[in-house]
Order: sequence, then C-alpha cells, then structure tokens
Amino acid sequence: MLGLRSALFNVLFYANLIARMIVLTPIYFILPRKIAYEIPKNWARSNHWLMKTIVGTTFEIEGLENIPTTGCIFAPKHQSFWDTYALLPSLNDPVYILKRELMWIPLFGWYAAKQRMIPVNRAARGKVMLKVMERAKEEMANGRELIIYPEGTRLPPGAEPQYRNGIARLYRDLNVPVVPVAMHPGLFWPRRSTMRYPGHFKVRILPPIEPGLDPDLFFKKLIEVTERASDELLIETATNNPDLPLPPSAIKRLAEIRATKI
Repeated sequence: MLGLRSALFNVLFYANLIARMIVLTPIYFILPRKIAYEIPKNWARSNHWLMKTIVGTTFEIEGLENIPTTGCIFAPKHQSFWDTYALLPSLNDPVYILKRELMWIPLFGWYAAKQRMIPVNRAARGKVMLKVMERAKEEMANGRELIIYPEGTRLPPGAEPQYRNGIARLYRDLNVPVVPVAMHPGLFWPRRSTMRYPGHFKVRILPPIEPGLDPDLFFKKLIEVTERASDELLIETATNNPDLPLPPSAIKRLAEIRATKI
C-alpha cells in the first residue's frame, strides 16, 4: 500500500504542477509580480495537502519569528525536492539564485523570470559574477529573502556536512542577516527515490546570524548552529517516527550522537 500511495502522490504532484501552470498562466502574467507570487505559493500549499492526505506526512514550522522583516539570506539544509518549494508560503517574497539553464524551460522559466529570480552561469567568472552580486543586492534592498542552500546539493539525512564557502562571500558582500534552517524532509521524501513515507517532522528556523562578523567566523558559526539543530531534530524525528525506515547515513549519525552522550 505504501508503494501505491507513493505512486499516486507522485502522479498527482506533477499533474498538479502542469495543470496549474497551463491554466493559471494568463492570470499569473496579468497580475502584479508580488500578487502573482500567490499562485506558486498556493501550489506549494496544495502539495502539502496532497502529501498529508495521500501519504500521511505532516510537518510543523518552528521559529517563524526569527525571519527578519528586512532583506536576508535564508539558508536551509537541502535533502529533498521538498525543500525547493515547501517553505514558499512561509516567506514574504523569496528569490533564488538558479542555474541559467532553468530559465530556458518553457513555462517554468517564464514563471521564474516574472519573480525576478537570479540566473547564473556556474562556469562564469569575473564580470558575470559581479552582475549576479549586483542583482542580489538589488533584491535585498527590496526586502526579499534570498534562498541559498549552503551545501549546494542534496545530501541524505545525517550525511557528513559539505558546506561551501560561497555563502560566506554572500554574507560579507550583501551585509544582511543569514537565517539558518534545520530540517529532515529527506527522511520522508528521499532524494533519488519515488517512495514517500508517512510521519511527522519539524522545520526549525534558527535565530539569524547578524551581519558584521569576519566571514570565516560566520562560516564556522553557521555550520555549528545548523548541525547542532540538525542533530537534535534527527534524534527527535527518529524517536517520534519509530516505523520510519532510516537511511544508512541517518543510522550512522544517530549512533555517533548517542555515543557522545554515554
């Protein structure tokens, strides 16, 4: 039954995406940008309903009060496709730096362009990267939340962290708070898998790291506070979902955490 529920959810998830893009496209491009953002935000909400109703997966968000009302960098853990859209309804006006190739995708690219997403050629250097930074500063000045995944790629829950220094440069140059976010959606929506698992988990939005620190000190603090919260949530999630099949990386990390407490 779990396999059937997962398959049904996957079919409806993509059908929901395609149908909304096609049907709502005329409305989306007529509306002012910020009002139009409610269309992808409502898509995210509908996916939460599908996952709760079909799979039995629910979540809660802690620490919404930690999100600044001014421009900031939002820095979540990245484990699943779920991470890329799920927090949109909780943010005011999020913006992403994304691969320029994504902007070439019909409909999706048009939607992204409407929301002033920032395309980047990852192989580029020099003036191109300066232009990306200028665009990021412009969006920050408008009070937007720049979503950055500090590890750059999806990693399984409990995996050895692989933070990249790029976020330290953004922290230094943009001069805005960075909001760390810990969560383990990858336990319920694993990367590179069609399975979806029932249960409940938390998203923990941590207090912002204010601008002004030395970039190296900031980078160290970001890793420290995020991974501490991630370990706490991993223990809590595994304890509260005893039937959840854990990946080897999570089992290994749980053993390491418990060994340090003996």
